[in-house]
Amino acid sequence: MAKVRLYSTPTCPYCRIAKSYLEEVGVQFEVADVSQDEKAAMEMVDKSGQMGVPVLEVGETIIVGFDRNAYRKALEQAGLLKT
Repeated sequence: MAKVRLYSTPTCPYCRIAKSYLEEVGVQFEVADVSQDEKAAMEMVDKSGQMGVPVLEVGETIIVGFDRNAYRKALEQAGLLKT
């Protein structure tokens, strides 16, 4: 099963929306607070090429920002959501 990781900061409103969405659809995920974890911040930039949050990682798929349709598609493709 694909690992789901959300790179975020506590002050980011779109990060809160992303977390709420993932909780709403019942997907287990790990949160990496890039404001406190320098290693996670460097990983996020390496994977996404971006410094902005949120960044969602679903297996090998990286989504920058909050896009409900892109999140759903990535989660469905990873077999984490029913279509």
